[in-house]
Amino acid sequence: MSLNIKKIVASLDELKEKTPERKFKQSIELIMPLKDLDLKDPTNRINELIELPNPGKSDAKVCIFATGELAVNAKRYDVDMVFGREDILEMSKDRKAAKKRLSGYDFFISEAQLMPIVGRHLGQVLGPRGKMPTPVPPTVNISNMINQYKRLVRVRVRDQLNAQCKVGDQEMSSSEIAENISAVVSMIERKLEKGSRNIKAIYVKMTMGPTLKIET
Repeated sequence: MSLNIKKIVASLDELKEKTPERKFKQSIELIMPLKDLDLKDPTNRINELIELPNPGKSDAKVCIFATGELAVNAKRYDVDMVFGREDILEMSKDRKAAKKRLSGYDFFISEAQLMPIVGRHLGQVLGPRGKMPTPVPPTVNISNMINQYKRLVRVRVRDQLNAQCKVGDQEMSSSEIAENISAVVSMIERKLEKGSRNIKAIYVKMTMGPTLKIET
């Protein structure tokens, strides 16, 4: 699908004009209803992490399962939560409570040696949400990795024919957001069985505003 950046920018400018101002910074969401895709076939499901060319100020939350020096280093940087071995074992005692404690995080990283424990005790919580951790060695440059994750968005298509993710916020320029939209659409298109023919339409929406279709 060949997207016209100028058309996307015009649609975003129109969206900003039509959306009432709020007392908080509104996010901008990309919504893509899909078609002619059998989601009963696991190969047609999508769980993709996409790096945005213009991430803006990210509100993505990153959680790491780590011990020792890796845990210490993670706490020095902009990681939102560090869970150790004892935390994992404690959460395994109450799945409902574990689900609640883990629900606020977008991305998970795990020290490689903890992955078997995470999988055994928390896999049933994280797995169905497509959020199993990325395993890393204890010597990983955790600062760089956290910064990289802050640039990512997750697009997941599992039960419904709809792909959706945040592509920016109202403080970003329309051209920056348009580049993000183009990057996401291009990536998802490559993952679809029939490419652009599986994309029914493309919409954008702010947190508290109308939905606007982007003409392609």
